[in-house]
Amino acid sequence: MSERIVVDPITRIEGHLRIEAQMDGDTIAQAYSSGTMVRGIETILKGRDPRDAWAFAQRICGVCTLVHGLASVRSVENALNYTIPPNAQLIRNLMSAAQYVHDHVMHFYHLHALDWVDVVSALKADPKATSELAQTVSPHYPKSSPGYFSDMQKKLKTFVEGGQLGIFAKAYWGHPAYKLPPEANLMSVSHYLEALEWQRDVVRLHAIFGGKNPHPNFLVGGVASPIDLNSDSAINAKKLADIQNVIHQMKVFVEQVYIPDTLAIAGFYKEWAEQGEGVGNFLTYGDFPEKGIDDPSSFLIPGGVILNRDLSTFEPVDLHDKEQVKEYVSHAWYDYSTGKDAGLHPYDGETQLNYTGPTPPYKHLDVDQSYSWLKTPRWRDKAVEVGPLSRMLMLYATKHAQAVELVDYTLKTLDLPVTALFSTLGRTAARTLETKIIADTMQNWFDHLIVNIKAGDTKTFNETLWEPSSWPKQCQGVGFMEAPRGALAHWIVIEDEKIANYQAVVPTTWNAGPLDAQGQAGPYEAALKGHKLHDPHQPLEILRTIHSFDPCIACAVHLSDENGEDMLQVKVQ
Repeated sequence: MSERIVVDPITRIEGHLRIEAQMDGDTIAQAYSSGTMVRGIETILKGRDPRDAWAFAQRICGVCTLVHGLASVRSVENALNYTIPPNAQLIRNLMSAAQYVHDHVMHFYHLHALDWVDVVSALKADPKATSELAQTVSPHYPKSSPGYFSDMQKKLKTFVEGGQLGIFAKAYWGHPAYKLPPEANLMSVSHYLEALEWQRDVVRLHAIFGGKNPHPNFLVGGVASPIDLNSDSAINAKKLADIQNVIHQMKVFVEQVYIPDTLAIAGFYKEWAEQGEGVGNFLTYGDFPEKGIDDPSSFLIPGGVILNRDLSTFEPVDLHDKEQVKEYVSHAWYDYSTGKDAGLHPYDGETQLNYTGPTPPYKHLDVDQSYSWLKTPRWRDKAVEVGPLSRMLMLYATKHAQAVELVDYTLKTLDLPVTALFSTLGRTAARTLETKIIADTMQNWFDHLIVNIKAGDTKTFNETLWEPSSWPKQCQGVGFMEAPRGALAHWIVIEDEKIANYQAVVPTTWNAGPLDAQGQAGPYEAALKGHKLHDPHQPLEILRTIHSFDPCIACAVHLSDENGEDMLQVKVQ
């Protein structure tokens, strides 16, 4: 019998994701993706005040915290036909964009780069040669002296000689699939350490506009950020200056470190431009409105679906249309009142837990039955990929000038065809290029906010529909956005001023969901098929492709009641 390889957990931080790969010799014949912890936030939200939903929904994830709060707020505003002031929209854009830049940089250096960078090899590097390399790759970045890299190498040596690799532990150092020379490894590891300090500084934008990070504050009808240039407790001139400094700090690191490192590393791994495509269909909801979420023509990122790699056309997306978005539980540990093989639109969605899997510890999943705590979303019953690659393809297809320039420059620099976009390498590069677009646009939004304030417009909240007495007896709405990891939406049904139903379909559910009733694989499972493994006991190739999606399974959290007490306990016998 052919071997089945198990990688569990495959994520470097959040965990809760198991990949099983059925091998045919040294090649993956079929892969299976399993979310190994349940998410129950939807159940917790039933019966609550819709205006409070964002505070609970934001706890779906401890990594991409802001986006769930914003999607939740937008769902309530959509249900109540509630508009927000222009300043609130600009501040929301800035907060969401800051999440993108922070998240993408952190993902590259701390969750994905180590799939390509051999940390231990950096000990063999010549700091002087590393300095020369760094100045070639990014001539304007000041931290590239031989002394700088020598100091970084000494820090790394202390970790290794002490037998405590710490943050660099649990990896396949020395694997023959690592191709970077020691100097490129030392440069990348140094930037890994530098990014840890950088991210601590740039999250200040969330603390200024939202009071804290993680889980910044939001508000149905606007933002919890009053503007008063003469008040220490509001957004004043000093805080606005701090925001400007953060935007500048983000742009410098993206332009002078992140982009050059991505191109430098990619140059050694161009064969990965032919691996890891997935399903060939790509979905975006669209986001970053200039005029309001109800005006898609003002979105920085357009919405739509690209089918079968065809960049010449795309299909529109309507999240209210019950024939477009459905979730299936055919191979998930949930039940529907309509049957296991039925698909439900999120307005009608159900969260009925039914674990039928093996008792831990177990060797393999029973993939012929249910094998994941993730449901299986489909767009018109088609598997689609969401995330940075989908967004960059949509921008490229719609002739967004900066996107076209960045993509064409990258393909030319790496001497790759446009088909390279549909790959593990293309997915990683798309995240980097998108970060450049978002960081640049942040300055435009900030400048617009300053112009409004100087003109005397300081309004950040619309109180018109705040009191429930003005609400309809029954209404429903969807709050959508493009989270860093992809298309995110929260659907809400409100009855008698309370939440009657709540369903969140998160990006990693779109990408990591199990097989559907028709046997269609999702993006994770499809992307691994055909991979050749150099060593089944060190499946670095699996890590590279799955991490290129930036999996976030933190959305699978424990169930608790309204008093915070656990409702479900899993015990290992």
